[in-house]
Parts: sequence; C-alpha cells; structure tokens
Amino acid sequence: MVNTPNPFTDVATGEGRDQELVQLAKGGSRAALEELVVRHQSWIYNLALRMVHRPEDAKDATQEVLIKLFTRLSTFDGRSSLRTWLYRIAINHLLNMKRNRAESREITFAQYGQNLDDTPDAELELPDLQAVPADEQLLVAEARIGCTSGMLLCLDRGQRLIFILGSIFGVSDTVGAELLDLSRDNFRQRLARARRDLQNFMQDKCGLVNTANPCRCAKKTRGFITAGHIDPNNLRFARERVTHVHDVAARVTAEITGLDEAYAEVYRDHPFQKSPDFVAALRELMNRSEFRSTLEFD
Repeated sequence: MVNTPNPFTDVATGEGRDQELVQLAKGGSRAALEELVVRHQSWIYNLALRMVHRPEDAKDATQEVLIKLFTRLSTFDGRSSLRTWLYRIAINHLLNMKRNRAESREITFAQYGQNLDDTPDAELELPDLQAVPADEQLLVAEARIGCTSGMLLCLDRGQRLIFILGSIFGVSDTVGAELLDLSRDNFRQRLARARRDLQNFMQDKCGLVNTANPCRCAKKTRGFITAGHIDPNNLRFARERVTHVHDVAARVTAEITGLDEAYAEVYRDHPFQKSPDFVAALRELMNRSEFRSTLEFD
C-alpha cells in the first residue's frame, strides 16, 4: 500500500506538512526538499504513466516535473496550496511536452479497433512458460493493462488528462476545475465527452466491458507477444502483489454525468505503480552550481 497521502483528496492531512517542508526547503534544507519529492513522486509518475503509456517516458516526464519543482520553488508564495501549484506544473508539462514514442502518430478509436481485429486470436496458446520468467496469469494481465492503457491514447491529451483525473483518480469537479483553471461546469462537460468516447469504444469492442464482444485478453496475448507489444522477459505493467488505483484513489461515482462507470473500473483496477526513486538523481542536480544559486542548502 502506498503510504504517501493522496494529493487530490487528503488535503487536510497533507497540506500542513507540505507547507512546513516548503518553508524548510526555502531555508536551505535538502532533507525537506527530498521529503517533498518522496511525498509526490508516485502520484506524478502514475499520472504521467497514464498520459504517455511507456514507463520509460513516464520516468523522464516525472523527473522533468520534479526539476521544475526544484527550480521554481522559490516562486511559490503560498497563496494556493502546494498541491494545486505542483500539480498544475505537472499538468501543464504533460499537456505541452514534446510528443513521446507512443504518440509518434495520432491514432483514432477506429484504427485501434482495426488493430485489435487484425491481431490473431490464440487463446491460452502462450509461449513455453519454462522459457520465460512470467507466468500465464501475469502475461494475460500484461495484455489487459497494456491494451486498455493504449486505448487512452485515442483520446487527445486534454481529454485523456481529464479522464485520468476524473474517472481513474476520482478527482472531484471542484479539484479538477482548480487544477485545470476551468469552471466546474466546463470540467464536468469535458469529462462527460471523454467518458462517452471511451465508453462507446469499449462497449462496442472490449470483452471486459461487454461480454458479447469477442475480444478477450487471453485470446490476444500471444498475438501481442508476436507483434512485439509484450516482452515476456520485461513486463512493463503487470506485477505480483501490487496496489491498485482503486485502493489509493477516491471512489468514482456517476453523479457528474450519470454514465455507467463499469468501464472506468477497468482502469481503476490497473496497478498503482511504485515510482522510481528520483531522490538520488535529483541530489546530483542540487550539487550543480546553477541550482545552488537558486537555493542555498545546508
């Protein structure tokens, strides 16, 4: 279980400590700045992972956001919560960064559906399990998580971000509007459109949502391996004994749009991934002269 507070819901318990750490960091405490990184790196990384799909790209994006935390902390004046300030930085970075490898070309839901149709079915005809380190259950989970995560790339970045915040992480319209600098009505409307687009596709194509659909994760697993979408020797998403998003995020309700949330639970059942530890890498940054001129550390 993740021990850091949920920055989107646990404001009362987390903000006081964040503000204390900010003052200590501005006063030159390396330990305080490192604690801020530890408190927020998992949430930023998991937000980035769902935006960019590939863990290696999510790692790069998270480190870039945390560097901005370091270099801009002196400008934080406390008029908003640190949560709002930091996650606005993260959101703006993810919306405006250079296209990553998974976004090298735009893909529509129609194209994604065609790709699924073109992947041959081979139910449970998996590789020789003596030859790969992953068991059958993990391979099928890798197919499920990778495929449904890929569906998010069919949404444009703005839709994708709002869906991740509102339907996966359970962010309220009040918090979502604050983070994105929108009205609550505008946040709800954009979230409704993103939900509807994704739900329509999954209802029509995905066997996880509609049992009448022929597409099944187990059937597609071998095809994904053959196509190079899954490497049995290096699973990106599936892990044993993981925390799931619904364990750490707020409960999602259908109050905003009235839409069926069964499809959203597919994403909330995804792993809440353990973040890489960025502290060591960022310590190196703190030793650079250009950074030390921004904050003097003890």
